[in-house]
Amino acid sequence: MPIRAALFDFDGTLADSFTAITQSTNHVLRSFGRPELTVEEVRHYVGFGLPSLMQELLPGCDLELAVARYREHHPSVTHSGTKLLAGVAETIPELARRGIVMAVCSNKMVHFTRDLVQHFGLAPYFQVVLGPDDVHNRAKPDPAMLLEALARLKIPSLDAVYVGDMAIDVRTAKAAGMPAWLVPGGASGHESPLDAGPDLVLKNFQELLERIP
Repeated sequence: MPIRAALFDFDGTLADSFTAITQSTNHVLRSFGRPELTVEEVRHYVGFGLPSLMQELLPGCDLELAVARYREHHPSVTHSGTKLLAGVAETIPELARRGIVMAVCSNKMVHFTRDLVQHFGLAPYFQVVLGPDDVHNRAKPDPAMLLEALARLKIPSLDAVYVGDMAIDVRTAKAAGMPAWLVPGGASGHESPLDAGPDLVLKNFQELLERIP
C-alpha cells in the first residue's frame, strides 16, 4: 500500500534538543547537590520521557519534585538549546506538498513539543502533535500515542510509517502495526536501534523524499 501518513518522533529525529535537555537536567542535579553531566552523558538517557530521565539520573530522589524543577526551568532554554536536524526544514514542507499527512508522537512533554514545532515554523505541516499527556501518560514503547494519531488522521496503520532514531521508536511502531524507519539521530539509549529490527534505515532525513513519492 502507498504511504499516506508519516508519524515522527521529535528529539533526535526532527531536532537536536540535547543541549536544552542537558541544561535543565543539570539545573535539577545542582538543586539536589549532584554533579553536572555532559551532553553526551545525558544523551544516553533521553527518549523514555521526563520521569524516566529523572529516575535514572536521580535514583531515590523525590521524583515529583525533580520533574517539577525540570519543567519550571525548561522554558528558559528550550528555544536556545534546540535546533532542527539537517534536512528537516526542507523535507517536511515537501512531504506536505505531496499530500502526506503528518504527526509528531514524542515522549517529550507535549507542551514543549508543540511550542518547538511552532517556534521552528513547522506547525502548518503537522495535523497532530501528541505526547504521553494526551494518552493517559502512556509513554512509548506503549503504542497508544501512535494509535491515537492514526485515529485522528483517519489513516490505517498499514498506510503509515513511524520515523524515529532509537530502538524504543522501532518497538513502538511494531506494537502499533506500523513500519519503523530509522534516521540518523542523536539519542543513544540502552539498546542498539539496529538490534530492534527496523524496516528501513535511512542514510539521512532527506531520503524520505525518495522513499515517499
